[in-house]
Amino acid sequence: MFRTFETELAGRPLIIETGKYAGLANGACMVRYGDTVVLSTATMSKKPREGIDFFPLSVDYEEKMYAVGKIPGGFIKREGKPSEKAVLTSRMIDRPIRPLFPKDLRNDVAVVNTVMSVEQDNSPEIAAMIGTSIALSISDIPFHGPIGGVYVGLVDGEFVLNPTSEQRAKSLMQLTVAGTRDKVIMIEAGAKEVEEDVMLKAILFAHEEIKKICAFVAGIQAEIGLPDREYERHIVPDEVFEDMKGYALEAVQEALDTDDKTVRDARLKVVYDDIFAHFVDKYTEEDHPMLEEALDKLQKYIVRRWILDEGKRVDGRGLLDIRPLSAEAGLLPRVHGSGLFSRGQTQVMTIATLAPLSETQTLDGLDEAEYKRYMHHYNFPSYSVGETRPSRGPGRREIGHGALAERALEPVIPSEEEFPYAIRLVSEVLSSNGSTSQGSVCGSTLALMDAGVPIKAPVAGISCGLVTEGDRFITMVDIQGLEDFFGDMDFKVAGTKKGITAIQMDIKIDGLTPEIIERALTQTRDARYYILDEVMLKAIAAPRDHLSPYAPKITQMTIPVDKIRDVIGTGGKIIQKIIAETGVKIDIEDDGRVFIATSDQEAADKTVKIIRGICGDIEIGSVFTGTVVTTTSFGAFVEILPGVEGMVHISKLDKKRVEKVEDICKVGDEMTVKVIEIDRQGRINLSRKDLL
Repeated sequence: MFRTFETELAGRPLIIETGKYAGLANGACMVRYGDTVVLSTATMSKKPREGIDFFPLSVDYEEKMYAVGKIPGGFIKREGKPSEKAVLTSRMIDRPIRPLFPKDLRNDVAVVNTVMSVEQDNSPEIAAMIGTSIALSISDIPFHGPIGGVYVGLVDGEFVLNPTSEQRAKSLMQLTVAGTRDKVIMIEAGAKEVEEDVMLKAILFAHEEIKKICAFVAGIQAEIGLPDREYERHIVPDEVFEDMKGYALEAVQEALDTDDKTVRDARLKVVYDDIFAHFVDKYTEEDHPMLEEALDKLQKYIVRRWILDEGKRVDGRGLLDIRPLSAEAGLLPRVHGSGLFSRGQTQVMTIATLAPLSETQTLDGLDEAEYKRYMHHYNFPSYSVGETRPSRGPGRREIGHGALAERALEPVIPSEEEFPYAIRLVSEVLSSNGSTSQGSVCGSTLALMDAGVPIKAPVAGISCGLVTEGDRFITMVDIQGLEDFFGDMDFKVAGTKKGITAIQMDIKIDGLTPEIIERALTQTRDARYYILDEVMLKAIAAPRDHLSPYAPKITQMTIPVDKIRDVIGTGGKIIQKIIAETGVKIDIEDDGRVFIATSDQEAADKTVKIIRGICGDIEIGSVFTGTVVTTTSFGAFVEILPGVEGMVHISKLDKKRVEKVEDICKVGDEMTVKVIEIDRQGRINLSRKDLL
């Protein structure tokens, strides 16, 4: 039955329509937020997927170009693989809902958000998050929601809920928060060095609005929601876990107690083999997956008991101790900049490449932004974790980590006017044992400074973990892989000495209290300061005062806007000729700025002279060195500037009488000439004779 529910969000109407669209999905709704329209659907398979030990949830955010009145670019003219923004939005929706499903659910669940209309002032991402919450809540899929989500901006010192496009352009932060009625469950932020106490207030400000959204969704669920479907449980029986604990507790403890991941893995293999041999008569081969799950549960039990009861970590560190750190810059001779950052067994190398602004990335999405000058890519090869598998290109995780590092560094990248380059960073994870995304932030700062990019301040990143039990909680900085896997939170914070530039929070529990968030922000701030002062700035104290000899040098000049056409020429003929003659690369902006890229300063100076000549009025008395392009019986035509020719009459070729033009010059010769006349029709008469 068709139903409509309406409320307000940030002073704008939020309308939910159910019972009219996608009737065969387990749950579906159409979300109308102003003129932004998103269809949200949720479905679940009837049977669990065989042979897995995880919850198979997929979340898709599908951008349709018709939503902004565009036809997709390219030859095929239809949407292809998801854009980077769509992947990041899918991850942003996935993170707050995943912890709210039963831990032992093995049925496939698919959430699909289709963006059908976009009004730039009303975020389709927030509409999709709320739509996801409603579709799951009214369905028969087991889901312990609802959730709500909002954006928060900081404009003129005030928090702004779901800022408009104009407000976003002025905002000092772009904060996304999701949560339930009781707790915050997801935080993602980009900020221009915002202090920790301001960020905390913004998060709590967002949660107050989230409570209202959750109440609205709960009201819809109460009216039309279906009862949860029964599903096949996949819990390790207590007696199996007790068998495992009774036999292998001490052996697993001994195996885990090391700071070397390789040693730990080798020890655990011996323990696994012994356990399967010990229980061969009691459990069949079909029970092996259950035994492996029980072993994972035993490891989790040990790690958490150490932290909660003894304040002890797997590698023996204190809760606020950071693993051994090292930083180096300038390791690769031919690249424009490089930095290597290591934290324990996590090691990331970032390489910086500088290019002319014409290398700026063109975006084909639903946002108003069309270009991206600064790009950050992240690669996580299998060898970094000691595995053997072929590379298949970046997955969602790699795209997400690259975007997080990009967001962390974006506030310190100099403006186009200060540094007229396109910048690409590539973070190569060489070894991974936790928090490679924040290692890539540190390595990237080193690479930028090594490349001579005048960043506004160095940026470092660190993660904070969490273990909870009832009302008790313990946080710890710099979590390694095992603590991330068996802990409850990975709270990543990057920033400068002045403030936060990026946050991303992943949790496995039903949310965080304000006390946990405040402690995580404080501990990551202190750790960030230590990394900057004691490690990174000792490796390279400031951006280098010169660029790599292999980086292009950019010469910038400005010409009158009405002269742009003259420099480019019909069909680009003149600018192409300048490029062919000088070997430089030229970019001309609509406002008259000209960027000349070359490693040859002489070629840059020659290009500047040519362009100035084209743009300036040619005056009587000016001297040019040009090229003879045509000879006739009465004189020679010389190109003094690209596309600009003048004639040297035969009588002006030499001091003595010239019988034949070819006696003095031929086509292709260089000739230095002086302008002696410009007639009423703009024809230029030149003289070689006057300079002899």
